[in-house]
Amino acid sequence: MKTEDFQVKTLGTNKVKSPLLKTPRSENPAYRFISENDRVLYDSSLNGFHKSAKNNTEPISFEKAGPHGQLFFDPSKTKVGIVTCGGLCPGLNDVIRSIVNQLHYRYGVNRIVGFKYGYEGLSPDFGHDVVELTPQMVDGIHLTGGTILGSSRGNQNVEQMVDTLDIMNINILFCIGGDGTQRGAHAIHEEITRRNLKISIAGIPKTIDNDINLIEKSFGFETAFTKATEVIQYAHNEAKGAYNGIALIKLMGRDSGFIAASATLAIQEANFVLVPEMDFDLYGPHGFLKALRKRLENRHHAVVVVAEGAGQKFFEGVNQELDASGNVIKQDIGIYLKEKISEEFKAKKFKFTTKYIDPSYIIRSAPANANDSKFCSLLAQNAVHAAMAGRTDFVIGNWNNQFTILPISVTVSKRKKIDITGELWWNVLEATGQPVNMKNPDGWEHQ
Repeated sequence: MKTEDFQVKTLGTNKVKSPLLKTPRSENPAYRFISENDRVLYDSSLNGFHKSAKNNTEPISFEKAGPHGQLFFDPSKTKVGIVTCGGLCPGLNDVIRSIVNQLHYRYGVNRIVGFKYGYEGLSPDFGHDVVELTPQMVDGIHLTGGTILGSSRGNQNVEQMVDTLDIMNINILFCIGGDGTQRGAHAIHEEITRRNLKISIAGIPKTIDNDINLIEKSFGFETAFTKATEVIQYAHNEAKGAYNGIALIKLMGRDSGFIAASATLAIQEANFVLVPEMDFDLYGPHGFLKALRKRLENRHHAVVVVAEGAGQKFFEGVNQELDASGNVIKQDIGIYLKEKISEEFKAKKFKFTTKYIDPSYIIRSAPANANDSKFCSLLAQNAVHAAMAGRTDFVIGNWNNQFTILPISVTVSKRKKIDITGELWWNVLEATGQPVNMKNPDGWEHQ
């Protein structure tokens, strides 16, 4: 990584005085405005400091988010669009509400519209209505899950979408969504640049899996693992209620197992956690099934948590399908494990009972909890600050407990994953007591 990778694009010179300068508390201003020199260090460790000092180089840093004293857009002449894309996630309505309220009450922007059903709403081919968004309309929406704008997956014609923004005189578009959404936002920005239009593209990254590169926490994640914690607790009761009872819970996490890991650490009742980042065998002296049977022989119950993207190597040769966003649809590891556990233990005449639970769609549809709702509001407010100041092709992030803005390109360059040699995973191993390694020696073959 290089410092220049984190330079966020701007639309031009800021010449408009911010309405936030007008505060009734002149002796104690309400805002500390951001300057060009306000940066957040990527590596805040002492070792990082010494390394930069030794090499006589400026350390890598992010632009700090926050209000600007001078704006690019004149609030009285600004029109804003909001779109939500991809799967549902706790906090979507919170973000919409906070964007609208921040624009209306703090900046005086009164022309705000919502595009229905994701990027489809920007395409004339679908004929979706455009929704006028006011503080009165969004009042109370944060108390419910989902998104009042609806959502969808899939790529749309970029030229048509920019045509819509141009025809409707949209100055700022807030794109709330995950990896695919932000890639789409970047493509929209590139087309805007090609046409030399002055439209800001502001990304608010959304993923329940918390797998966004260079962003410590994504909104909805805390609510998701909190709800998953409740499921694990109830599943534990089910497992203990039967002799050699097994509770098998599949949680969301296509490529990263952060929900499974965090929920496990919160409840401390899971005995095995299987995530996409770890490799494991089913059979053999070190395989998962051997470890599971040993647990049942000793304690007569077990709770197994598996992330949806774990164990995909067991489906080699199966035709892979893609969803509308171009993501590989993962094979159902939960059902697969349930079947293999049953086959193995029945063949060995080992008594057991299995309860299989998949709460994924219930979890992602839940309203945000209090702390997540607060986080959503702060993300939205800081995204508004950056967009009004003419920043574009950016996502709002969080690093070292400070809000940042980053170029979209660096956040979609790769997925954030659990480091299975790092502290988080070792904490999981300590909480579960599962073997550090469930891989057999090279050359071992299942008979």
